[in-house]
Amino acid sequence: MWRRFRDRREAGRLLAARLAHYRGRPDVLVLALPRGGVPVGYEVARALGAPLDVFLVRKLGVPGHEELAMGAVASGGVQVLNDDVIAGLGLSERVVAAVTARELQELERRERLYRGARPPHEVHGRTVILVDDGLATGATMRAAIHALRSRGAARIVAAVPVAPPPTCAELRAEADEVVCLVTPEPFLAVGLWYEDFTQTSDDEVRALLADSAGEQAAVPSDSPG
Repeated sequence: MWRRFRDRREAGRLLAARLAHYRGRPDVLVLALPRGGVPVGYEVARALGAPLDVFLVRKLGVPGHEELAMGAVASGGVQVLNDDVIAGLGLSERVVAAVTARELQELERRERLYRGARPPHEVHGRTVILVDDGLATGATMRAAIHALRSRGAARIVAAVPVAPPPTCAELRAEADEVVCLVTPEPFLAVGLWYEDFTQTSDDEVRALLADSAGEQAAVPSDSPG
């Protein structure tokens, strides 16, 4: 039987131990998927001596059937489209553009909320460790990976405390490296593998990002960006 994580912070510390080979490398950047991925990513970034930032992904839902994704948008204005869905439903460019504009606006609002005046870190040419608190289908993580590829990330590492075995296997076709600490069967839900899975608040996200930025500013770095 798998032992449950005490909370996201403990999961992050355990995850960081599996990523120790990236410690002290100036090209490494930790990107966390809000909100639950931020406490995990904070501990990873702290252990590795790497900067921490958020990377947001918003699904582009088909109008009237929003649960069906025709693509996604991600931090930096990156758009990933599912051409099969768009063509199959005969969606016009105008419809796609309208949904994209709306979701980009919401994504940018959330980025301002979380990051404040701090500019996003450059990902081009860097090793990016993409962190969440766990995966079910992995759809958001895959969209983030595609977006980071388009922005020129040199190496992408998908790192999570817990995920079902098939999801981890599928991610290995997308990322350069996949670290899944626990791959229980049956999986059921991410929250079952934490003793404390209290929802991460916006205030906590802002505080962790600000604290991480302060720690990085106190340490001289020759990292790019």
